[in-house]
Amino acid sequence: MTALRHFVPADAGTIQKHQYPDMTAGEIERMIAYWNRGVYEDRRFEMFAITEDERITGCTSLTERCQNVVSFGIEIFAEERGKGIASNAMPLLLEKAKEAGYSVVLDQVRTDNAASIRLHEALGFETDGYVYRNKRYREVVLYLKLLV
Repeated sequence: MTALRHFVPADAGTIQKHQYPDMTAGEIERMIAYWNRGVYEDRRFEMFAITEDERITGCTSLTERCQNVVSFGIEIFAEERGKGIASNAMPLLLEKAKEAGYSVVLDQVRTDNAASIRLHEALGFETDGYVYRNKRYREVVLYLKLLV
């Protein structure tokens, strides 16, 4: 069963193994504490572990863009991809966004990420297909979904 939960210091080894191998456990524990503040650049920010039967299989974030708009970031660990985990996690994120009072989700999706494009379209996100470069100079399109 897929679930979302906040990271705890004991998760540092998993994060180190899958995402930040060059960081120490102590650095990651400090990063987890920072994530759990719930704020980034004076806006709401939450980072969640995606779990399958309590085993961490990826991570996701919910980031406030403005009063009514939120965006998600989702990453499934390489060895866990293709198992439908993101498809199970995304509705949980949509529910969290609704509960927090947001009315719109606006996600950037890289044009070379076919799996994410399929996921967003399957969940009813819409795009105008306009391609632009984000601040990391990657080609992305915007996907939008109203939370009604």
